[in-house]
Amino acid sequence: MRRIWDVVVIGGGVAGGLAALDCARRGLSVLVVEKRAFPRWKVCGCCFNAQAQGVLEAVGQGDLMARCGAQPLHQLRIGFHGLSAALSLPGGWALSRERFDQALLEAAAAAGATVRFQTRGQLGPEQPGMRSVRLTALAGGPEDVVQARVVLVAAGLVNHCSPAHASVETVAASRVGAGCVLPSSAQDYASNVIHMALGNGGYVGLVRREDGALNLAAAFDRSCVAAAGGAAGAARSVLESAGFDLPSGLMAGQWQLTPALTRRPPAVAGSRCLLIGDAAGYVEPFTGEGMAWALTAGAAAAPVVVEGLAHWSPELERRWLQTLESLVVRRQRVCRTLATVLQRPLLTSGLFSLCRAWPGLPERIVRRVNRVQLPPAEIA
Repeated sequence: MRRIWDVVVIGGGVAGGLAALDCARRGLSVLVVEKRAFPRWKVCGCCFNAQAQGVLEAVGQGDLMARCGAQPLHQLRIGFHGLSAALSLPGGWALSRERFDQALLEAAAAAGATVRFQTRGQLGPEQPGMRSVRLTALAGGPEDVVQARVVLVAAGLVNHCSPAHASVETVAASRVGAGCVLPSSAQDYASNVIHMALGNGGYVGLVRREDGALNLAAAFDRSCVAAAGGAAGAARSVLESAGFDLPSGLMAGQWQLTPALTRRPPAVAGSRCLLIGDAAGYVEPFTGEGMAWALTAGAAAAPVVVEGLAHWSPELERRWLQTLESLVVRRQRVCRTLATVLQRPLLTSGLFSLCRAWPGLPERIVRRVNRVQLPPAEIA
């Protein structure tokens, strides 16, 4: 394996895979290191909105969803205190992370990127025009060190690539994520719909995947999980409160929890290093926004990388912060506001009543969040 790379991407998820693909398309030498073996499941709503599709089209992957058998999404069904409201969705897809992430890395490899699975990447010291990256094969074997002209950190919510990046700030009231997948025999919920159950301790989203399995992704107060004896109990409490049927196998599902969802790192750029995707900051998503944020950040990185190869500077780092603010953070504010509302029962009740009485108003908000805004193909 070569010792010097234009770009080393740490993390092969949505943001890392897209960034690797776009950089490889531009003729750069790209190494992706991913600590997990693929395909792998993650706690995720597995929904993609119109913004996500727009970014995929911009990098020549407009047919990826169709190739992977993604299910189109047409409606958002919300349940609260035994009542329900239905809102139309302006396009969108449901696709498992197992298939999507694998397909994205395969596209990156086809474009020329090298991918190493079950390998942990750690940022090393800076050298003239380079940044070292220490590679550790998790299956055993000696450590390796490569040099990168630019490093993209796409290590997700829990980022241990360097001590500085690991010290993220979490919002005190942030909920934790939880999720599981129930087998295809759980035919309790219709396809092509995001089913959202709201309760006092959190919310649960359910969507039918391309393989027929039912994907559950939730955000809970820590106290709700503790009082219910775990994520499965918390999900049952919220679903029953909302008036939703309990899916078959709910309590026996293999539930996983995430750290606090709303978080931000002390910096999103450093010496020859950019943070992208969840590693650059995250808030609770609702209808596929999380995938769109990650893809958008991944696509925005390549022009900055190209400029950084020629000359890295504090000004470039500052512009990366501005780029994320314009393309991602502003969109996240809508979800942050909604997450705050959903932690207050009276405000949640008022918002739900609004959805039932005037569905056109929340549908306008959903369309705005789904509005396609593509990153520039080049640095201005």
